[in-house]
Amino acid sequence: MADLLNPAAWLLVPVQALLFLVGAPLLAGWIRQWKGRLQNRRGPAPWQPLRDLRKLFAKEALVAHSASTVFRAAPYVVFASTLLAVCIVPFISILQPATAIADMIVLVGFLALGRFFLALAGMDVGSSFGGMGSSREMLVSALAEPAMLMAVFTLAMSAHSTNLSTVAEYNLAQGLVLRPSYLFALLGLVLVAVAETGRIPVDNPATHLELTMIHEAMILEYSGRHLALMEWAAQLKLMLYGVLLVNLFFPWGLAQTLSPAALLAGLMAVAAKLAALGMALAVGETVLAKMRLFRVPLFLNLAFLLTLLGLLSHIILEAGA
Repeated sequence: MADLLNPAAWLLVPVQALLFLVGAPLLAGWIRQWKGRLQNRRGPAPWQPLRDLRKLFAKEALVAHSASTVFRAAPYVVFASTLLAVCIVPFISILQPATAIADMIVLVGFLALGRFFLALAGMDVGSSFGGMGSSREMLVSALAEPAMLMAVFTLAMSAHSTNLSTVAEYNLAQGLVLRPSYLFALLGLVLVAVAETGRIPVDNPATHLELTMIHEAMILEYSGRHLALMEWAAQLKLMLYGVLLVNLFFPWGLAQTLSPAALLAGLMAVAAKLAALGMALAVGETVLAKMRLFRVPLFLNLAFLLTLLGLLSHIILEAGA
């Protein structure tokens, strides 16, 4: 706690935000490059998403005549809520002050706020594709959030806290322990992350077919800096779920002190884990095909079943012991 009272520790908050802002496009570019290689293509450079964002910010934002204030404000709300969410996740250190004053419920609330305004923006202009994408997004979120909360409760019951930093510290202190509850929760959270970030097999981020889009359908009417903020927020959300997976279930390498050497080692460790996760995601998206929309509820029901089994296995096998 003494480290958290150190004023220098609060410098980690803007540093972590900056690392996420730069790292999220690089992670998206890393995944694209590996997908290209797996498909016998050269693939774009990992920093290509940064170039795309720079071009979009330089362009004029065109707004439909029928758009209201909600449509104009949605990109800023979605981006700000996602940025706040990434600031409370333990990234390179478990002593990050913003993480110590927030928990998993706050994280879910920030993500829900961004999703709410994203769906409103999709319906605001009145286009058929935007409304279709918003309804599909609400369907996915209604089925994904219970599964995510079940995974959260499984971790919280083990660490006796809903604080993300406390959960990471607890798992780091326990070391490598085979727990059926964690295995089920991890598998369920992976499925939730795939659905929430709009990846294959739930959605295809590279498609522009109106009848199959979910996320892209809601931002069809955006351009310029508005589109850049929406795309940047989606990349931040992808990296956020990646950090949750690697730092809550595999927290090895997280800095436990605020020394420069420990922070640098933590940054290198999380970068290596995210790179491996990105390669695994690229492989999965290469060998799998996008499923029909009517099969998405079955996909998310499986995620809920896995996380529920994780919670029950903790209560039956671990809590009793």
